[in-house]
Amino acid sequence: MPATPEVVENDYDSFAEAYAAENESSLNNAYYTRPAILNLAGDVSGRRILDAGCGAGPITEALRDRGATVTGFDSSAKMVELARKRLGADADLRVADMARPLPFPDDAFDDVVSALVLHYLEDWTAPLAEIRRVLKPGGRLIMAVNHPIIYKLIHPEADYFEIVKWDDEYTFNGQKAVLTYWHRPLHAMTDAFVAAGFRTAVVSEPPPAPEAYELFSEELAGRKAFLSFLFFVLEAV
Repeated sequence: MPATPEVVENDYDSFAEAYAAENESSLNNAYYTRPAILNLAGDVSGRRILDAGCGAGPITEALRDRGATVTGFDSSAKMVELARKRLGADADLRVADMARPLPFPDDAFDDVVSALVLHYLEDWTAPLAEIRRVLKPGGRLIMAVNHPIIYKLIHPEADYFEIVKWDDEYTFNGQKAVLTYWHRPLHAMTDAFVAAGFRTAVVSEPPPAPEAYELFSEELAGRKAFLSFLFFVLEAV
């Protein structure tokens, strides 16, 4: 009897191209996450920025276009390949895993951007410690994760205060995929930030970009904000 193939969770290599194509113009990414991250980052001209979990590189590109010197990494080799096609052969892009030691020296960056990455991880201790290590004192971690209320809305019977694994099905540019997340309550997030040496400067639940209300009129009908994700600006202390 043939062995059952091992299922790889969040196997972005298997749907990287579909995911990247879908999110070039999707509501969640192009008109919500990316503009919110860039607004929180503000003027980045001359700043050294690490895009932690860069995917196909849209935020890396936007930060570079605003005058930052940007390094990116992703655990998916296929995503890094797509980012290199987007950004050019000379772009500083690497395959690395946020759950392991990062290949960068101490105090290397002014900012770290991490958009929709940490919610894939059960334990935030080591990843946040590594991000703090590569940030210079006073540097910023600008991040987005699943809003903790989302899990409770999808699973109303669940215990909000538990750190628990869950998954959801998606279709990216016609290709089906399952993403697995770790829900954690808000206090567990902020406790992890403090333990890693960060001070919370901003907590944001932003609206989508203004043009989204016309482009996605049905999805956004009657909504003042779009609370899929929760955004933070943390300062390294």
